[in-house]
Amino acid sequence: VEFFYCDLASMKSIRQFVQQFRAKNCPLHVLVNNAGVMLVPERKTEDGFEEHFGLNYLGHFLLFFLLDTLKQSGTHSHSARIITVSSATHYVGKLHLNDLQSRCSYSPHGAYAQSKLALVLFTYRLQHLLTANGSHVTANVVDPGVVNTELYKHVFWVVKLVKWMTAWLFFKTPEEGASTSIYAAVSPEMEGAGGCYLYNEERTKSADVAYDEELQRRLWTESCKMVGISDEPSRVP
Repeated sequence: VEFFYCDLASMKSIRQFVQQFRAKNCPLHVLVNNAGVMLVPERKTEDGFEEHFGLNYLGHFLLFFLLDTLKQSGTHSHSARIITVSSATHYVGKLHLNDLQSRCSYSPHGAYAQSKLALVLFTYRLQHLLTANGSHVTANVVDPGVVNTELYKHVFWVVKLVKWMTAWLFFKTPEEGASTSIYAAVSPEMEGAGGCYLYNEERTKSADVAYDEELQRRLWTESCKMVGISDEPSRVP
């Protein structure tokens, strides 16, 4: 195991990390996008993005775009794999293309749900582009379920109390929460399969709006603008 520092709330840090990784000159077979914050008070990343959208979504978007090593590592018989961790909250999320930074009206719940919906839309659009370009890379999105981690530190104290009392019964352990991501990353059953929404190691249906190809395309284009990369076909994975 080798550790590299990467702050997904910082575009500069992401670029520095990618430079470090490229310098190792080693293949990249699996990328799991699993960083995130939840229900944080209104605040911005160092690049001026609303924190949920900037860290949960844009950080992963830019990280993938720079890691072209994925394309070089996949083969016809063993595709490289991208696994992005979303949440069941994406089902109630709404994508506000005219206000992705939640400047007009900020709600921690709304901002979090929007970032998780964006991850699903991103995954489906990414798989479409990967397939169109014949890349040996698959992209899938995972719902880990309700997991007993420190992600809930910004919820109300009443919710924290209920969580403390009932976590043993209703919450998954971190190990259980990771199982579907691991399944997507290494299972032979997922070889060559992309554009799937997985829950409890099974393919299931995501929110209807996530299948809107025009919305996927518009989010992709806007995301490229926000992180300062080209949306030209030659630049797409």
